[in-house]
Amino acid sequence: MKIAVSGSTGLIGSPLVAALTGRGHEVVRLMRRPMATAEPALQWDPERGTIDRAGLERERADAVIHLAGENVFGRWTEAKKQRIRDSRVQGTRLLGETLAGLERRPATLLAASAIGYYGDRGAEALTEQSGSGDDFLAEVARAWEAATAPAGRAGIRVVNMRFGIVLTTKGGALGKMLPPFWLGLGGPIGSGNQSVSWIELGDAINAILHLLDRQDLAGPVNITAPTPVTNREMATTLGKVLHRPSIVPVPSFALRIAFGTEGAEMLQSGQRVLPERLLASGFQFRYPVLEPALRALLA
Repeated sequence: MKIAVSGSTGLIGSPLVAALTGRGHEVVRLMRRPMATAEPALQWDPERGTIDRAGLERERADAVIHLAGENVFGRWTEAKKQRIRDSRVQGTRLLGETLAGLERRPATLLAASAIGYYGDRGAEALTEQSGSGDDFLAEVARAWEAATAPAGRAGIRVVNMRFGIVLTTKGGALGKMLPPFWLGLGGPIGSGNQSVSWIELGDAINAILHLLDRQDLAGPVNITAPTPVTNREMATTLGKVLHRPSIVPVPSFALRIAFGTEGAEMLQSGQRVLPERLLASGFQFRYPVLEPALRALLA
């Protein structure tokens, strides 16, 4: 297949492109600033609302995988929050409307979303049938997924991939946790009781490939491991794997200083999300349990 990919240089996008080409697919990158790559690239700028529509017509992609979006880590100023929302909603709407208007549309759009859709739900077990929350990230996720509607109305199979915390040593949450843990200063965040729904990077890539192949799947799909943990369990397990103590909690006031009030609330909120639709479709996890996943990542 020929597959167009946005966010192709990101935490998930880079290994995904390698996996796609390794399977014999042809990749077309959607990039803000085209660079020298082994794959063809088309320019787009979600902030300005521009996209190479003629290039998309010419390339005639069979599927599109949309991963682009502002990193949620960092201090949540009003400007940061606006970038988080706009990069997801405006970019997805631009892509969805453009694909819907093509003479030859792709059959599939796999669009990133996030388990933030569910809001802070404590220990409640959440599946794709669960309702949305009411905080900032839940509102963003609702609008993010709704922005794919033009593609769906045009007959494109749309999958809203609700990612949990993707574990990799190259960045993301685990990448930020490692330095203090190596120094013996790691520990739970806040109370440590909040649920953490995680997935190892390789499993996340395999889940995307699975969704690409499964033409019968559409709508929301949780991309999380089947065994969520508490934040305290995450810290304890990471400390065990690194042979470091993990008893120093990160106090709430320190989080507010570093991330702002709402950013700190995000880090102390939790969702216990289960990948019901992935499991029902026969997807096999390499690392369904946290400790073996961390040992493989940190080997």
